[in-house]
Parts: sequence; C-alpha cells; structure tokens
Amino acid sequence: MMPAKSIVIGVIPSRYASQRLPAKPLVDLCGKPMVQRVYEQAKKSRLLDHVVIATDDVRIEEVVRRFGGEVMLTSQDIASGSDRVAMVASHMAGDIFVNIQGDEPLIAPEMIDQGVQLLLDDASTLVGTLIKQISSQEELLNPNVVKVVHSNDGYAIYFSRSIIPYVRGEADERRWLERHTFYKHIGLYAFRRKFLLQYAQLPVSNLEKVEKLEQLRILEAGYKIKAGITIYDSIPIDTQEDVTHVVAILQQTVSGI
Repeated sequence: MMPAKSIVIGVIPSRYASQRLPAKPLVDLCGKPMVQRVYEQAKKSRLLDHVVIATDDVRIEEVVRRFGGEVMLTSQDIASGSDRVAMVASHMAGDIFVNIQGDEPLIAPEMIDQGVQLLLDDASTLVGTLIKQISSQEELLNPNVVKVVHSNDGYAIYFSRSIIPYVRGEADERRWLERHTFYKHIGLYAFRRKFLLQYAQLPVSNLEKVEKLEQLRILEAGYKIKAGITIYDSIPIDTQEDVTHVVAILQQTVSGI
C-alpha cells in the first residue's frame, strides 16, 4: 500500500501591533493589504493543502474575510508566531504545519515547498527551516539579518543576530566574507503537528529571550532543526522604507520592466 499523503497546512501569523510600523498587516501594497499579498503567494504552493491566516485582531479578520481568505482569530497573549501556529494546529487536523511569515509579501512559493519537502523526505525530521548564503557586507553586519551556523549533515547549530562564526585573525568584519561562507536564516518553519504542540508547551528559553529568536527555544530544549539551503530570497517588511522598496518591485512586476 502507498503511504497516506501528509496533510500540509500553511499558517500565516498576523499581529496587528508593530512598534516600527503600526497596523503592518494592513499596509497597502499596490492596492492590496500586505496580509493578502502573503496569502496569495502561499496559495501558489504546490504542497500546501490549506492556507490559514492566524490573527489577534478583528480588523485583520474582517479584511481577510472580505478578500475571501481563511482566517482564525487567536489570543493576543501569544509569545511568538510559531506559538500562534500551534494554536491553529490545536483546532485543526493536519500532519505538517508551516509557519509562513506574515511580513514577507514577496515570498516565493518554491521556498514554502522546499521547507515542507525537508519533512516529507525524512520522517525523523521534526522541524525544518531554510537558510541562504549571505552575499553582501550589508547583510552580514545587519543585526536584523539572523545568522546561522549548521552541521555537515544539515542541522542548525545556532542562530544569532551577531555574526557567527567569529573570524579570528581578521579584525575588520567587513573583510570576513573573504574568509568564510556565512548563512542567514529565512524565517519559515515546517513543523510536524505533534512536535509543534509540544513546542508550544515548552517555556520561553533564556536564549530566546536574549536574542529575541523563537527558534532558539527548540535548540535549547535539545531538539534539532533541519536547515535546507535555498537559492530564493525574501524581503521582510519592518519599516516604511521597506514598504517603499517592495512597492517599487511590485510596480516593476506589473509594468513588465
């Protein structure tokens, strides 16, 4: 008998509050709110059976219902995006749940599929994510770009906002790319349902608090994260400057430039 097909659910956590960009999910991007842009990109994935937006605010819920998206209203008192995904998983049947960042309106569907495939290819993998080679000094030196080091067999060893690893013997960080291949983290997570629910029960870890990185809760608890290397990139929106950048890209796409 053929093994049963895994049911894969894509979940887009969408919080209303944002310190740097208020009401970020509803920011207009060429006539559509950002939350709709992310949803439409996720719907293009080959491997997702359903896509759900998990929000903490009725204003986002109303917007999603207007454009025909599936939405679940969740508590405002949730620690992280993956905790919000776990809340959806506790109310919805599925084998694999994918945390798709709600502030990446240009996310490539191929990235989502690549993250899911990590779990489909290896039954022992509990959670998978993506990493991409850093190609510029700007990314390397930016603390908002999360760096990652990984093992030879493809598992993440650590994530940090600092540059890791440290290049000893070269005092000028701007020259470190000449000495080593660095990777950044793409914040997409594919979880097996059972482990996702277990993750949500783990206490927020010390490293998670210090770095403000939810994935460190997994490593600090002694679990592994499979890290697939991707050629695709995405542009998270955190500031008005990011909005302007993404709008320019969307306008070029529409005009065919």
